[in-house]
Amino acid sequence: MDFSGLFAWPNVHFILDGFMVTLEVAVYSIVFSFALGTVFGILRYTRLPVISQAAALTIDLIRNLPLLLIIFFIGMVLPSIGFSVSLKWAAITGLSIFEGAMIAEIVRSGLNSVHTGQVEAARSSGLSYTSTLWHIALPQALRRMVPPIVSQFISLFKDTSLAVIISLPELTHNVQIVGGQNQSFVIPALLFAAFLYFAVNYSMSLIARRLEVRTH
Repeated sequence: MDFSGLFAWPNVHFILDGFMVTLEVAVYSIVFSFALGTVFGILRYTRLPVISQAAALTIDLIRNLPLLLIIFFIGMVLPSIGFSVSLKWAAITGLSIFEGAMIAEIVRSGLNSVHTGQVEAARSSGLSYTSTLWHIALPQALRRMVPPIVSQFISLFKDTSLAVIISLPELTHNVQIVGGQNQSFVIPALLFAAFLYFAVNYSMSLIARRLEVRTH
């Protein structure tokens, strides 16, 4: 193991460049997956005859597909049939779709956890279904959903490494490149990557714990 050789500035700079790509992909995916998951979770919760069933079918379909397959399909298959997309946005799109389906289930469960008596009381007081959902059910559900949603974001950050399948120059990809230059760099490079993943994920887990305490 050659730690001194690995931590020469060109190698460190290359790995950190990949880390920045990982962070960028994660941030965009978190924003889009949360928006997508919230919309689909609400649509499934409403139990509207056609819309709710379509949302449920879409969520179940995506949740039962491997994320690796989704990223590969968007990054490699779609361009081959004329739908051009950059590697970065292929990864963001795949992660957003898959994690959005996971978050949709969290949103639906959170809404279902709101006591039906409160919903019925709001409806009997004259509030419309939409107003009841927006002002009564959703605010309470969001407080309960924060810890599991943050936990899902932690999984999302780790899943960014799957973008290596489409050769996106993110952290795992760049670590592989550095390790391939010299066998003595492999373990130090993996340890460095593990530290970077751990630092971000542990920070998010601390946030999730604090939010969980506040919501109880």
